[in-house]
Amino acid sequence: MKRVVTSLLFTVLLLLAASSIIAQQASHPFTVGDLLKVRRVSDPQVSPKGDMIAYTIGDVDRNANKIITQIYVVPIGGGEARQLTNAPQSSTSPRWSPDGSRLAFISARDGGAQIWTIDISSGELKKVTEISTGAGDPIWSRDGRWLAFTSEVYPECHNDACNKQRAEAASQSKVKARLIDNLLYRHWNAWAEGKRTHLFVISSDGGEARELTPGDVDAPPIQGGAGDYAFSPDGDELAFAMNSEKQLATSTNGDIFLVSVRGGHTRPVTKSNMADDGHPVYSPDNHYIAYHAQVRPGYEADRWRLMLYDRKTTRTRPLTENVDMSVSSLVFSPDSQKIYFSALERGHQPIYSISVSGGQPVKIVDGYNDHVSLTSDGHTLVFQRSSTERADEIYTANVDGSNVRQITHTNDEFMAGFNLRPAEEVTWTGAAGAKVSGWIVKPANFNSNRHWPMLVLIHGGPQGAWNDNWGYRWNPEVFANAGYVVFTPNPRGSTGYGSRFTEDISGDWSGKVYTDIMNGVAHVISLGYVDKNRIGAAGGVSHAGVYDLTSMYGATEELWFPEWEFHGTPWTNPEMYARNSPHMFVQNFKTPLMVTHGEIDFRVPYTQGLELFTALQRQGVDSRLLFFPDEGHWILKPQNSELWYTTVLQWFDKHLK
Repeated sequence: MKRVVTSLLFTVLLLLAASSIIAQQASHPFTVGDLLKVRRVSDPQVSPKGDMIAYTIGDVDRNANKIITQIYVVPIGGGEARQLTNAPQSSTSPRWSPDGSRLAFISARDGGAQIWTIDISSGELKKVTEISTGAGDPIWSRDGRWLAFTSEVYPECHNDACNKQRAEAASQSKVKARLIDNLLYRHWNAWAEGKRTHLFVISSDGGEARELTPGDVDAPPIQGGAGDYAFSPDGDELAFAMNSEKQLATSTNGDIFLVSVRGGHTRPVTKSNMADDGHPVYSPDNHYIAYHAQVRPGYEADRWRLMLYDRKTTRTRPLTENVDMSVSSLVFSPDSQKIYFSALERGHQPIYSISVSGGQPVKIVDGYNDHVSLTSDGHTLVFQRSSTERADEIYTANVDGSNVRQITHTNDEFMAGFNLRPAEEVTWTGAAGAKVSGWIVKPANFNSNRHWPMLVLIHGGPQGAWNDNWGYRWNPEVFANAGYVVFTPNPRGSTGYGSRFTEDISGDWSGKVYTDIMNGVAHVISLGYVDKNRIGAAGGVSHAGVYDLTSMYGATEELWFPEWEFHGTPWTNPEMYARNSPHMFVQNFKTPLMVTHGEIDFRVPYTQGLELFTALQRQGVDSRLLFFPDEGHWILKPQNSELWYTTVLQWFDKHLK
């Protein structure tokens, strides 16, 4: 009896201690300062043996004002994670060697970004590449002989010595002028500087890198990425995406090509499709190449269909043509008979499977999931998962979707005390009787008997969505726990609700989408806990927002976007540009407005923000401008992000509290 009492007393003491720790941690609401402390788990890679998962964790270095990323491994069954890299510089893109003994990764620990390998057991490091233009996004051939990677090079150079000489000459020159002959001379937040992204291979033991995609083209294309090339199972060939058209500013026509690892002629696979094709994946039996494709040229928000190319017959057939979903994260089953993928669906991103013979996709795992992979025995899915109130962690599930299990617990202890509330889905009737959905996020201390101020976060894109996932830009929990009910509507233009719903915003930026949002606001007010006199709007309308569509057209880089949205150019369809352009309605501006913009935003050039602020000031509207000379479309540097959140919340507090 004494032992039982002692044990009970010990348990009570433990619970009291734990409660004290949580109480101390929860002594303040979740703030942007806490957001910057959340560790950023990403890029899970399951080992060939299926016993370990490699992944990355990014941590904010406030002094350096950047994210430092390191590589970790964890047993697939869960347990203690082990940090593999610890240099002052980031280590990213971990990729397993086929025998599971090493990881290739990218690091600038010795100058520019290069491929390194690390022995999993001993920690021994080896530098694989020495290319002057740097290396990115490595992948292994399945026989372990080769590593493929990308590098930005001068297309007229035929060796690394030439690239090095050109770069050094440009760096040392006192003249910084640029001579430009074609459009798309800058992209997102960087100038092209006369370079192209090319695909290379190198022996996994090191040596001289071999260029596989010479010429004045980008491979992968500018709208592509790390998943846009893959080795064949025998290691003799690569499939890759490339846009070979001359006018890249108006073309989304990426195609799949094949090339030998020895170089030489490239062979097109998808030239008959004039829209975008990408993300090629070989089946283990070498019979198929799966990839995703759009079908409407120039429409970057078109849904991605799952396509299957038969390598023997050279015929291609769609697998999801009759299913209104947009696929990503493609992976074959070991027997090559199924393909697993993720796809947006009403604010979530479930994992599906489909037979290579066709039929309806089968939903396997619900929730918001990404970076899907499969163990070599085909029994276990590995993926990254998050929600509005929980940051990304690594999960596994049986291949039938059962036994979903959280493997990493990187942020569990830190986040426990904040008691963040999950997002609540709401639905209302929008324009033309359409059903529209969105999310409500409430503060941890929410009380339905109070009347709360509300922030309506409006997503950009405009083809995009507020999903039930974690984010670091426009994090709803930071806004909610500053004392607001947060409403994130998914009006016309939102993805994950069917193609027609997404397309309904094109050419109509101020019509149905406006009604959808306003009806949603009225619906949330009707729930009884929002003060209708204290409501603020935030989102793309004031951060990196468009002001004058005509002048924006002349300075942005991806011209396919405005030409699709407004059915032509400002001189071929001026009426539509004028009808949707905010600058045409300056006389109606009365609402206090804060404008934020980054100077190296080439998507929505910063002059759009300056023009808006000028108009507000000349109209006598209470307004502020927060301008970042060292940021692009997104405010990414940690201290800048903290200033952004703090200043925006101060603005809303001033007017709504």
